[in-house]
Amino acid sequence: MITFDGLDTADARARNNIQDADLPAHRWYRFVLSFPPHLVRHYLTEFGIVPGQVVLDPFCGTGTTLVECKKLGIASLGIEANPIARFASAVKTSWDVDSEGLLGHAQMVADVAGAVTRDDGLVSVGLDQALGLRQLPEHQAKLLIRGSISPIPLHKTIRLLEAMGDRSHPVYSKYERLAVAAALVGGIGNLRFGPEVGVTKPKEDAPVIEHWLEKVREMASDLDAVAEMKATPAQTVEADARAIDETIEPESIDAVITSPPYPNEKDYTRTTRLESVLLGFLKDRQDLRDLKRGLVKSNTRGVYKDDDDDLIVSEVEAIRELAENIEKERVRLNKTSGFERLYARVTKLYFGGMARHLAQLRHTLKPGAYLAYVVGDQASYLRVMIRTGEQLEKIASPLGYEVIGRDLFRTRFSTATKQHLREEVLALRWPGWRDS
Repeated sequence: MITFDGLDTADARARNNIQDADLPAHRWYRFVLSFPPHLVRHYLTEFGIVPGQVVLDPFCGTGTTLVECKKLGIASLGIEANPIARFASAVKTSWDVDSEGLLGHAQMVADVAGAVTRDDGLVSVGLDQALGLRQLPEHQAKLLIRGSISPIPLHKTIRLLEAMGDRSHPVYSKYERLAVAAALVGGIGNLRFGPEVGVTKPKEDAPVIEHWLEKVREMASDLDAVAEMKATPAQTVEADARAIDETIEPESIDAVITSPPYPNEKDYTRTTRLESVLLGFLKDRQDLRDLKRGLVKSNTRGVYKDDDDDLIVSEVEAIRELAENIEKERVRLNKTSGFERLYARVTKLYFGGMARHLAQLRHTLKPGAYLAYVVGDQASYLRVMIRTGEQLEKIASPLGYEVIGRDLFRTRFSTATKQHLREEVLALRWPGWRDS
């Protein structure tokens, strides 16, 4: 069980100087669609959360909530099933490190990697001249999105990772590894991000070491800015948010601020596939299957025959009707692919998974705890509108939560439906078992 003993708020005097700054929250590494830091700060204020209390993010991603809490001197806990995201959130909330030492060690690694790369004779050659390049094993290469990284940048990245392994440091290496993840997304690879992750025109070459060093320098700069704020605990756990009571001490959480996945056809594991494979978090297809099994089912690519979260909402009329409407539309349009046949089921699995999560979560909450869930409407399944916040509200109420409201956060235009979709914050309160 996770506990928070001896909460230290002595560094609170420094938090006012950085609470609005864009420090280690996002520059190091983040999901493209992460929710903004100001939203976290707003609900911390709205809920009256102060140092000495504990905030939970059960879908913490790359740590937006945790970083904002730490900047304010508020203890936090993040639960995340994706190992690369959990790693990122853990590193981004580890501020007790000597920035000068990190820079010196990274430069030493860069010198080693640069010397090896020069010896390879691949500094200024084209793809047609590149022979003997380092490659990933076939079973790992098959996990990547085709074309997500070109041969020479991949070779240089592998060489850099080898140099980091040879010069591994017990403190600095985790920051250097996260810098690799950020550089892969930010300049080394061929990825582009929109509604879905895709690939751009392949790069023949990329300044791999330079991109990586720039990310390390950003980390060092940010660490200098928070030098006085190291004591506030921010813990991360790799776990399934649907089994959360197995991880957290009962009645230990004062507030929840989170952004769970939305029900759509976005495979969240593809967003982080490149860095997950190269850093060794995904080694084969079994690792990928295990990861998907630990996620709330939000897309058809993560559905397995033995998934049973849909049974939890089998008696919830609104969810049943929504799934039936999706299936009727599929039949009407004569859509027969395997994925399309799963649209109705994955909708029930998603809301069933969220119901399981909310049910388990109750055991960890203090009476009077407040919750904020950032969610969005979706129309990915044959343009049938899914009002995510509205449906979650209908699930939360029978579980004993008080619905405070649904606050409009922003709207986005859907090119598929020609409609503006709502993104909103479902605000809840847990009154406690006796009152529920």
